[in-house]
Amino acid sequence: VQLQASGGGLVQAGGSLRLSCKASGINFGINTLGWYRQAPGKERELVAQSTSSGSPTYADSVNGRFTISRDNVRRTLYLELSNLKPEDTAVYYCHVYHRSVDFWGQGTLVTVSS
Repeated sequence: VQLQASGGGLVQAGGSLRLSCKASGINFGINTLGWYRQAPGKERELVAQSTSSGSPTYADSVNGRFTISRDNVRRTLYLELSNLKPEDTAVYYCHVYHRSVDFWGQGTLVTVSS
């Protein structure tokens, strides 16, 4: 299983970014996939999750600002980040739980300047 994340960068507060995570080695269409983030000195936290039925869930801190989506043909998971705040600064990781194992992408850094 491989998860390749991309799309992070430096953005001003109020700006937007789009993260992508290309997956291989899994039956993409039936897996629950998610985005997590880890800020300096903090624990990794769930940001958003997409189930095979397509129903998304979001952390309260990002609900209404972030949108998770998936393209089962391209085997890619997306996270649209809008109205970004400095507290959104973190390394963002895509995740899948597959055959009782947690798999993580390599992480992509999002930095939001005030």
